[in-house]
Amino acid sequence: MVEAVRGAGVVVTGAGGGIGAALARRFAAEGARVVVNDLDADRAKAVAEEVGGIAVPGDASAIIGEAREALGGTVDVYCANAGVASGGSGEPVWALAWDVNVMAHVRAADALLPDWLERGSGRFVSTVSAAGLLTMIGAAPYSVTKHGAYAFAEWLSLTYRHRGIKVHAICPQGVRTDMLDASGTAGDLVLKQTAIEPADVADALFEGIAQDRFLILPHPEVAGYYQARAGDPERWLSTMNHIQQKWEAAE
Repeated sequence: MVEAVRGAGVVVTGAGGGIGAALARRFAAEGARVVVNDLDADRAKAVAEEVGGIAVPGDASAIIGEAREALGGTVDVYCANAGVASGGSGEPVWALAWDVNVMAHVRAADALLPDWLERGSGRFVSTVSAAGLLTMIGAAPYSVTKHGAYAFAEWLSLTYRHRGIKVHAICPQGVRTDMLDASGTAGDLVLKQTAIEPADVADALFEGIAQDRFLILPHPEVAGYYQARAGDPERWLSTMNHIQQKWEAAE
């Protein structure tokens, strides 16, 4: 058991399935009181009933007040897990990705920070993606906004850690979820072979919480890719371009 979350009031967004549901299950198993959020009210209710939590459906960044009330007045942990895997192009696609993958995190933090800073504690968990450290072929809006999500989590950590705020950025590669199934041939090429289960992501988060680590890598090899990207950008871009060409040939 991780003592840091026992009895804590936890909100998990996008928790109707996939990583979010796995996080809700793990927090509940660790003794936390869990609010399950999802745009799909039926899915939120089903997971909440499973874990003994409270369903608060709706827009992830607009339910802080209701979630706080459901938890008796205090949110101790907020898991910004809801996201969209936008491929394609066009301003509406970019706007949706930016709003859900970045600005929802910003709005949630704005709502939570005053109380957290006043009492000197709070935990913000951002489900980013390895794409936020690297990139993802065929998905510019997703890749760019996940970089933004990672940058915001990083900024929160460096700005507030001395005031008791804990921040964790989860950056997995492929995870066996509906989002992976929807990634098409690009996901088949670069993600499916090493895909892990949502529960593995929850395990990695709790190991990180126990060790008080910011960066959570459910796929440890991502650390090497990240170092290679920083150490030799030209070589890394060339390698990624070869993958791009392989994907184009398979389309």
